[in-house]
Amino acid sequence: MDDAFTLLRQAVDLLPPGAVAENGQTVADVRRDIQLQEWETALDVLIEIADVHPASIALWEKLAEAARQMMLDRSRRWCEWRGWEVEHGTIRASLTLLGADEGGRQSAFSGDGRLRPLWDIGRRTAAGQQDLNIAMVWVEFAPQLGPGGTADVRLAPLQPEQWQHLKPGDVITMHEAQPAAGIAEIVEALPPRA
Repeated sequence: MDDAFTLLRQAVDLLPPGAVAENGQTVADVRRDIQLQEWETALDVLIEIADVHPASIALWEKLAEAARQMMLDRSRRWCEWRGWEVEHGTIRASLTLLGADEGGRQSAFSGDGRLRPLWDIGRRTAAGQQDLNIAMVWVEFAPQLGPGGTADVRLAPLQPEQWQHLKPGDVITMHEAQPAAGIAEIVEALPPRA
């Protein structure tokens, strides 16, 4: 296995030379950071560029392994998540959690993809009963989401093929127990890119 620094150098070569992050940083900036041995900065910029440009699973795997070796757990989990999206598709939604007084969660949950609630996505069993599906939740732009809060989230279903019917504007319900824990409106549903 290559070391983190070699993986970062290899990852740069998997991006188009003219690739630019939303904040204006470029592949050339990453190459400079690598020359200066600013490894964590190089990783962060590579992630930002890959988030806005079509990136391969191989790129995300290299970044995930580099982050693991540098002991940057949240970055590692994000790179693994994004690699999963390349292979299985992307589902983004605006999630509003019910407040504790409404029967919702009593406390915040970590937004780094560890929570695996059940979701009502409109499917029914052969007997006509509600058929719930599991999907992990990644909260965008925040480390956690608490009762009564609203945030943009990404969903990683354990059975992605069952979620293919969803489109922007669809409303799905999050369950951790009875009653529902939250309501999410789909804002983006993209097919796999692998």
